[in-house]
Amino acid sequence: MRIATWNVNSVRQRLDHLLAWLRETAPDVVCLQEIKCVDEQFPREAIEALGYNVVTHGQKTFNGVALLSKFPFDETRPRLAGDDDDVQSRFLEGVVSLKQGVVRIACLYLPNGNPPNTDKYPYKLKWISRLIEYSKEQLKSEESFVLAGDFNVIPTAGDVYNPSAWVDDALFRPQTRQAFQTLLGLGLTDALRAVSDAAGEYTFWDYQAGAWQKNNGLRIDHLLLSPQASDRLSGVGIDRHVRGWEKASDHVPVWIDLELDPAGQP
Repeated sequence: MRIATWNVNSVRQRLDHLLAWLRETAPDVVCLQEIKCVDEQFPREAIEALGYNVVTHGQKTFNGVALLSKFPFDETRPRLAGDDDDVQSRFLEGVVSLKQGVVRIACLYLPNGNPPNTDKYPYKLKWISRLIEYSKEQLKSEESFVLAGDFNVIPTAGDVYNPSAWVDDALFRPQTRQAFQTLLGLGLTDALRAVSDAAGEYTFWDYQAGAWQKNNGLRIDHLLLSPQASDRLSGVGIDRHVRGWEKASDHVPVWIDLELDPAGQP
């Protein structure tokens, strides 16, 4: 089973890119972030035509997440628990049956948090705290569990082209990185780092100052795996060529291969 995550940065603007990538790579489950449209405006028909089930949790102009799956969802649930007043569309969970058990996939778009001297940064930290509590509960079930999305977290100095330039940024502040380490400390595995410790494995390049051309990138899109999922990990990839497409998203897809047998598979 191939599970991918991609901050598509407006699904309607990048629909041709999304469809081309889906045809090219045929992932089984896709987590999309920043779809930037309400549910009714999501271009589901074109995606369903490629054989995907589509679930969305949209928001006008901002944020928004979606799950695409070649297999039916047993259940889906929007919103991250822990703050009934949080109306931003940043979280969507889906469950797919396996021949033995299930795989639970949570698609997330974690707050950016900049500028850090505003209320945006406390919101980011509170959101991560809610994510930690959610993950604690899910890990108790001992299911195959994947936490995938745009975390807006640069975990280490090896995940950014120029660490000194990012010291005061909300993505790289010590509190941010410590919160991410707390997530990993629960027993989650950073899929990419399970197979590679190389620097320069970026997933995002800004539109400014020729960042893509200079390879001035960041690794902020992650897939975190429960022990039951990490035991099945057989491959990880970053489709960086997508960033070179005309009018591309500033993020690229990241994917994992898990040795899991969906119930709907012959």
